[in-house]
Amino acid sequence: MTMDTRATSQQLLAPYSIGLKLRNLRNQKQLTLARLAKETSLSTALLSKLETDRMVPTLPTLATIAGVYGVGLGHFFAEPASHVLSITRQLSTHGRGRSREETFTTPLNSAIPNRRLDLILVDIPPGPLNAPQAPGPGAATALHVLAGPLQLEIGGQRESLHSGDCLYLQSQLPISWRASGKSPARVLVVTEREHASTAP
Repeated sequence: MTMDTRATSQQLLAPYSIGLKLRNLRNQKQLTLARLAKETSLSTALLSKLETDRMVPTLPTLATIAGVYGVGLGHFFAEPASHVLSITRQLSTHGRGRSREETFTTPLNSAIPNRRLDLILVDIPPGPLNAPQAPGPGAATALHVLAGPLQLEIGGQRESLHSGDCLYLQSQLPISWRASGKSPARVLVVTEREHASTAP
C-alpha cells in the first residue's frame, strides 16, 4: 500500500473512529494491550497503532479483534446518525470597540441549518441598560463573560458578572444588560432555539 493510498484510506475511515471504538471496547472489557495481544495472537505494537489510528486495520485483523470482544464488524462501520461541525477560527475583531455606544453581535454558527443552539459573540457598550436579542419564551440561555465587567438586570434583580463568570438562565422575565466598566464587555451567548427542527 502506497503512502497516498494509506492516507486516502485513513481519511475515508476517519468518520468511523475505529481506533477510538477499539480502545473503548478494550477499556470496557478491562483488558490490557498485553492481554489482548495474547487473546488475538497480534502484537501489542500493532494493537497500539490500530487504537491510535496510526495504522488502518485489515478486515481479517479487525474480525479477529471483534471476535474477542463479541461484536460484529458492523460495530465499527455503522454510519453516524448525525454529525455537524462548525469552526470559527481566529475571529476578527477589526472595527470592534471603535464605538462605545453600539452593540456588536457576531453569529458563530448561523450557517448550520436546523441547528439546536445559537452561538453569538456580543460586544456590549457601557451606558444605559439595553435589551439583548430575546430568546424564545422559556428557552435556555447560557452566558460566558469573556471580558467584563457586565451588569445584568433580570426582572428588576441586578447581577454583576466579571471576566470568566458563567450564567445559565431559563426565564420569561425581561432582561437587560450593559458594560459596567469603561470599555465594552464581551459575552459568548448560547441560546436554545425554540423550533430547532424547522428554524433556518
